[in-house]
Amino acid sequence: MTTIYLARHGEAEGNLYRRIHGHTDGLLTERGERQAEALRRRFAALPVEAVWSSDLRRATARAAAEPHGLPIRTTAALREVSMGAWEDKTWGEVQEEQAEAYRLYLSSPDRWHVPGSEDWEALKARMLSALSEIARAHEGQTVAVFSHGCAIRALVSAILGVPGSEISRIPYCGNTALSCLKWENGAFSVAFYNDQSHLSPALTAPRQHFGEGEPLRNLRLAPFDVIREKERYLRRYEEAWVLSHGSAKGFSTIYHDKAVMRSLADPRSVMEADLNGVPAGMIELAPDSGAEENRGHIAFLCMDPAFRGRGLAVQLIGHAVFYYRALGREALRLRVNERNDRAVRFYSAFGFRAVKREKGIVGHVLIMEKRIAP
Repeated sequence: MTTIYLARHGEAEGNLYRRIHGHTDGLLTERGERQAEALRRRFAALPVEAVWSSDLRRATARAAAEPHGLPIRTTAALREVSMGAWEDKTWGEVQEEQAEAYRLYLSSPDRWHVPGSEDWEALKARMLSALSEIARAHEGQTVAVFSHGCAIRALVSAILGVPGSEISRIPYCGNTALSCLKWENGAFSVAFYNDQSHLSPALTAPRQHFGEGEPLRNLRLAPFDVIREKERYLRRYEEAWVLSHGSAKGFSTIYHDKAVMRSLADPRSVMEADLNGVPAGMIELAPDSGAEENRGHIAFLCMDPAFRGRGLAVQLIGHAVFYYRALGREALRLRVNERNDRAVRFYSAFGFRAVKREKGIVGHVLIMEKRIAP
């Protein structure tokens, strides 16, 4: 009999930023790295004799390989489902603009299809074939296999004979969740599924919300018409300025002039977020700044009052990360008034670190930076 410990990767950028990453090759978050370390400690106590993994970077396979000094064997056959035309879109965009396809993806994936996507039955067959080959190659051994949420769900549905119309019977695995499969006489059985007992409560609690019946949390981002919406832009900017500096001292309409220039150069540099059609916030990037240092800059980020404190603003950071990474930038910077404790805590929680302190228009500001290079 062959034992396979099947693990999902740690929290990745797509999970945190609510972006659709099937074959898109995002990175683990800092929290994902901590989850991977907890999984490494668990694997250190297991008799692992071989390690197989998806070839995507977020796959976390070193958690099993390093404790046992084993090589990682990678294969595209263990990748996540290919999302086709949805790749690297935000979940909010498809949820709002393709509501029926979004519903089918969650509840009846056998009926879901978008241009270029992988068929559900093909995904099941791919995963079952890959795991069967691994099991046959390691007869009588214990093997660690690393894959992805939808791919693991498809595999388990194939083993248990659960049709796509009843996929809700099989929950999504949490990040770094471990499942155990037994291979005997040419067939798999499931010993246990979706076990996160190696994680602390803080690392188990999901920061991703994904499923029918859950509160709407997926933001849709679209270019903001800075010229036509000048008053709304300035109202947002001034409100954020007062919140950060304690008064409107130093605020100027010159910020709108800069936003217009950036938007004309690239509409994606000024984006508005909405939640279920209701404006919720915005982000302005400054691609004209920092290129010589290989850095990207966030010029302005805000959430409207009704949407603050709901864990949504990180999705705006995700837009900045992938915008600048596509330009080859290695780090992301922004300026925060040092007295704005809430903002400093927020950015620190998502990987930004203060690298410089300098005098601003009002008081001192911290230059905070986050590495985004692969």
